[in-house]
Amino acid sequence: MSLLRNALTLAAVTLLSLGGAAIPAGPAAAADPTPGAPKKLFSINDSRVDESSGLAKSAKYDSIWWTVNDSGDTARVFGVDAKGKVRVELKFKAPVRDVEAVGVDRDGMIYIADIGDNTRTRKTIEVYTIPEPAQLEDEENVKFHRYDFEYPDGAHDAETLLIEPETKRLYFVTKVKTKPGAIYAAPETSSREGTNELTKLGDAPASPYGVTDGTFMPDGKTVVLRTYIDVATVAWGETPTLVARAGTPVAQGESVAVGPAGTDILVGSEGDNSPVYQMLPPGKKSAAKPPASSAPTGKPKPAASANSEPKQNHSLRWIIIGAGLLALIITFVTFPPGRRERLDRMAENARLTGQPPPNPHGRRRSNA
Repeated sequence: MSLLRNALTLAAVTLLSLGGAAIPAGPAAAADPTPGAPKKLFSINDSRVDESSGLAKSAKYDSIWWTVNDSGDTARVFGVDAKGKVRVELKFKAPVRDVEAVGVDRDGMIYIADIGDNTRTRKTIEVYTIPEPAQLEDEENVKFHRYDFEYPDGAHDAETLLIEPETKRLYFVTKVKTKPGAIYAAPETSSREGTNELTKLGDAPASPYGVTDGTFMPDGKTVVLRTYIDVATVAWGETPTLVARAGTPVAQGESVAVGPAGTDILVGSEGDNSPVYQMLPPGKKSAAKPPASSAPTGKPKPAASANSEPKQNHSLRWIIIGAGLLALIITFVTFPPGRRERLDRMAENARLTGQPPPNPHGRRRSNA
């Protein structure tokens, strides 16, 4: 029995070492590259900022974001810190109509986009630029420059200004509720003389609520677009392509900006004491690799079956091999070579003498 027990132990160890790793223990949870739970970074608790309609990370000051009020306000921008406190207010004397967005380029120039047009009657839209201040101190009469733009296909309502980091080229995304908005490009170098003609690049990602803000990420390869209810990551290029979407915790979403780390984003809303949340841009989930199959299929199998069947077949093959190995070991232990040869000789002698064949278990057979 000790030999048999040792054989069984050896067979079990061999089976586990050969096939144990292939035995499925249930589906593994794949890593999800989409953002985790957003966290509240601050609230803008200042009576002067009651309709925050855009955010843009400062190029000159750490932990400062520029914001503007929606239509109805005067020409001004506010610098807000990571605790939600307004650190500076910059005013410039321009006849703004419906400011909807703000941006900052790498050189520290602030762009104030007067691009709102709910009634779609404006012949031109305007962008004003002012430099970030040398110190975070309020200014009443900041020098500004004005750029006029015109759509090639009539008036549009828009709330999104994008500034390409490397070239500083401007892009606008129109806001449409019933169908996708569109992305329009300014000339490579905009002029302050005359009107700059915009060029339509293509449709923006579809959203039933319209695009309300957007920002280039620092690498210049991706853009994050904001809607009232979510954010969308877009791969930038000749044909901007949607990568992924993710919901946000704030209703009436109005703003998005690059976050403190440069790889995260801030999302905000409008209204008094408006909250601003920090999160990661949505990323594309890695698709499961489909199993190879030589048999033709009339229709796709359910995902769970397609993912688990190859592992089960692989495990079954190792179980059969292990069982065969176990039987072989037991055979050799139970019938060692010397005993098998002796039984063979006894059987041959019994055949020649007419005696009953030997009993392998040691008991003499009965003739009856």
